[in-house]
Amino acid sequence: MKKIGFLSFGHWTPSPHSQTRSAADALLQSIDLAVAAEDLGADGAYVRVHHFARQLAAPFPLLAAIGARTRRIEIGTAVIDMRYENPLYMAEDAGAADLISGGRLQLGISRGSPEQVIDGWRYFGHLPADGETDADMARRHTEVLLEVLRGKGFAEPNPRPMFPNPPGLLRVEPHSEGLRERIWWGASSNATAVWAAKLGMNLQSSTLKNDEGGLPFHVQQAAQIRAFRAAWAEAGHTRTPRVSVSRSIFPLVDDRDRAYFGRSGSDSDQIGYLDENTRAIFGRGYAAEPDALVKQLAGDEAIAEADTLLLTIPNQLGVDYNVHVIEAILTHVAPALGWR
Repeated sequence: MKKIGFLSFGHWTPSPHSQTRSAADALLQSIDLAVAAEDLGADGAYVRVHHFARQLAAPFPLLAAIGARTRRIEIGTAVIDMRYENPLYMAEDAGAADLISGGRLQLGISRGSPEQVIDGWRYFGHLPADGETDADMARRHTEVLLEVLRGKGFAEPNPRPMFPNPPGLLRVEPHSEGLRERIWWGASSNATAVWAAKLGMNLQSSTLKNDEGGLPFHVQQAAQIRAFRAAWAEAGHTRTPRVSVSRSIFPLVDDRDRAYFGRSGSDSDQIGYLDENTRAIFGRGYAAEPDALVKQLAGDEAIAEADTLLLTIPNQLGVDYNVHVIEAILTHVAPALGWR
């Protein structure tokens, strides 16, 4: 059995060919799609966060709105760039969204990918400390967030407060019990996957990772997952960790599917560079008739290793079409692979 959810980047453009022509369209349609996905029996509604872009950016108002409109489906991010975040303010936002949803928040965070502007986190008021890189700063913000989410008091109370304080040091409020165990790290390398395991975070692995050995993407990703689980066991954590992978999967079941994606399936991965020093491997997409798709996906080692699959969706094609894609996967693909 696997949990199956969707992952939306929330692209929007005023182009007449887009069904999401404004930021309002992208936000409101994300809510509608989450409600429809829950009705279909999907397990998760996840959003990607990008700054300075015509995509979803501020996740917590959206997650809270989805949480208020749904009852069962997990709501989450994949991922929030921690270079941009004030971890204490983030803990407040995340706690509120989690309480509104009844404890369904699955918060994916990471160092982040290359952004739309140079060092965009500087505009948000965040600077690496002396001797730090921006990646170091992201990990420092993460460690502060994880500590704050434990709910321990740390702030000295005012002896003459506006309202009475509970005894002792004060914590960030609202606190949502259990959220600390629902933090995920988006790892692009094996080393950061191991680091996440040691800190007790779940693992999110996307459709790209650092190329570490030249093997096919899904083989490298499966090895990353096994390294994460080994480090988790070595760290002595008592709960079972969760692992998600992302994929673009399109069953071709009608003429619309064939028109949109009939030629988009690829049998091979691609190699590129995230920056001048980081060689990355990008995993293939899947688009085929359901029977062929089942055979292709059965050979994906990383999907087999993961307990959660996030389906990247073409949100600009509109809610109705994306509901159709999710339903086709749940109906024609998942049962044949034993995921349902």
